[in-house]
Amino acid sequence: MTFLTGICIALGGFLVIVFREHIQRLTGDIGFAEQYLGSGGTYTFLLIFGVLMFVGGLMWSTGTLQALFASSLGRYFGQV
Repeated sequence: MTFLTGICIALGGFLVIVFREHIQRLTGDIGFAEQYLGSGGTYTFLLIFGVLMFVGGLMWSTGTLQALFASSLGRYFGQV
C-alpha cells in the first residue's frame, strides 16, 4: 500500500508541474509567493511544490523517506 500511495503522490506532483498555469488561473496569485519570490512567484512556488511532491512521493514509495525520518528524527520520538 505504501508503494501505491507514493506513486499517487508522485503523479500528483507531476500533474502540478505540468498544469501549474491552469492551477494559477484557478486559484489566482499566491500572496506570499509573489512577495518573497518576486514577479511570477506563484508559478515558481507551484513548480517547487510539484518537484518536492514528486521527489517525496518517489522516496515514500521506495521507503527512503521513512528511513530518513527514522534516522534523523527517530531519537526525538522514541525510536532507537
